[in-house]
Amino acid sequence: MDIDVKKIANLSRIRLTQSEADTLAPQLSSIMGYIDQLSEVNTDGVPPTAHPHDVAMPQRADIATNSNRRDALQQAAPKTEAGLYVVPKVLE
Repeated sequence: MDIDVKKIANLSRIRLTQSEADTLAPQLSSIMGYIDQLSEVNTDGVPPTAHPHDVAMPQRADIATNSNRRDALQQAAPKTEAGLYVVPKVLE
């Protein structure tokens, strides 16, 4: 299990000491045990769900408007040019 902890830490880009790995190994083993228990549950006939309740997200009316607020919104920008935001170059 110690190898699994070190492998997961490496994949996660987390540096662990041996003491930390020794502490986490039983915890990881316990988590894996719970996963094994869940995989034994019979889910035949159970539809996949994204939410435990049958809810729908409220939606606003899709109404087209002609409001152009670009100038007002760009007032807070440090620099604009021809209606565009000017930012420092990041790639050579």
